[in-house]
Amino acid sequence: MLVALVLMLLALSNEGRVNGERGDRQCEFNPSLSPRPHSVSILEFGAVGDGKTLNTIAFQNAIFYLKSFSDKGGAQLYVPPGTWLTESFNLTSHLTLFLEKGAVIIGSQDPSQWDVVEPLPSYGRGLEVPGGRYQSLINGYMLHDVVITGNNGTIDGMGFTWWESFRSHSLNYSRPHLVELVASNDVVVSNLTFLNAPAYSIHPVYCSNVRIHNISIFAPPESPYTVGIVPDSSDHVCIEECTIATGYDAIALKSGWDEYGIAYGRPTENVHIRRVHLQASYGSSLAFGSDMSGGISNVVVEHVILDNSKGGIEFRTVRGRGGYMKEIIISDVEMKNINTAIVATAYCGSHPDDKFDPNALPTLDHFIFQDIIGTNITIAGSFAGLQESPFTNICLSNITLSVNYASSTTWNCSNVSGVSDSVIPKPCPDLDSPSKYSSSCFSMLSMKGKTAVSGMVSMK
Repeated sequence: MLVALVLMLLALSNEGRVNGERGDRQCEFNPSLSPRPHSVSILEFGAVGDGKTLNTIAFQNAIFYLKSFSDKGGAQLYVPPGTWLTESFNLTSHLTLFLEKGAVIIGSQDPSQWDVVEPLPSYGRGLEVPGGRYQSLINGYMLHDVVITGNNGTIDGMGFTWWESFRSHSLNYSRPHLVELVASNDVVVSNLTFLNAPAYSIHPVYCSNVRIHNISIFAPPESPYTVGIVPDSSDHVCIEECTIATGYDAIALKSGWDEYGIAYGRPTENVHIRRVHLQASYGSSLAFGSDMSGGISNVVVEHVILDNSKGGIEFRTVRGRGGYMKEIIISDVEMKNINTAIVATAYCGSHPDDKFDPNALPTLDHFIFQDIIGTNITIAGSFAGLQESPFTNICLSNITLSVNYASSTTWNCSNVSGVSDSVIPKPCPDLDSPSKYSSSCFSMLSMKGKTAVSGMVSMK
């Protein structure tokens, strides 16, 4: 039953807290979602799936009706095969939105038909344009127990108009996303395809207990700053079995922007990412920041394939951002056709206004990279910390990166310190100080329940 599922999710959350908030546990619980006791079809509310008829009112009315079942075990809104044009609509608690195979929800391309909402408090303004932002296609606010799933149905943002407005600097407000859930908990997004997002495809922000499973996301390489999945100031997040190819970043972890993110103070933490295939044409397959003022910590990434991307794994921040990124383990990675395999930089990102504190220095500490293989890599790694706040406890082990002929420098390092073992090509001396850092690497691996590599053990 659904109630039992929710109780189990809550129990899992409490177990994580009791045992030290281990990020690698988030994907260990694989819920089997029970059918809702009540179900209606969007057809019952006058929707027409011809790709031309606007169905916003049908979606709104259907969800308003299903809200009455929230205390009766919840309900399902069934979307049958067809092409269903709509503007933004809001979900409700204890709801399953189910897209059948052949069902395609498409977003209206007329910005005048999209509502404008307030900026998120951890950002203080729209990311692209000062002021408000266009409401996303599918939304939820302060919801509990929400499932967006299907039999490989599709949600298509039809982002071409939005991309052109971004390029031409003609946006009145910041672009919408495909799915945005705000301050919600016990969220599942699964078994769907997301296409052509105006900006982000899936954006859980201020959420807890989020599971994103078996999702395909695609936006063409030329789509500007399109991003796949963005956990933002959210905790207890699992992302697994996903295939993502976007114009900018495939997965990006964030937690707010400068003084707004620092004041809001909600980190992204306890995140588990595994068995994903990521491609990012002009960004990074896996990105952290640069919006990270609330902090990012306790992240485990394992068994991933990264290919055909500008960056493989990238940590971004900038002076004035504040916040931290710490206790992150990335292992069992296969890379192919990547310009820079591993990047950590404190020189990336702009500021929302002139009210930021230039003395708010970001902290990067306790990162482990192990068991990574790369082919056709141009630059193995680039680490650039701040002199006043260097990157510390960077641990590299069992990494082999085949660097291509275009490379003149394999590693670039400044204001960074750490340890390395069995790394090819040999990293810069700043990352080769075993006596000082090896015990710290080993302790972190043990704390996270990972198996320490033999090289780290021998250097302890």
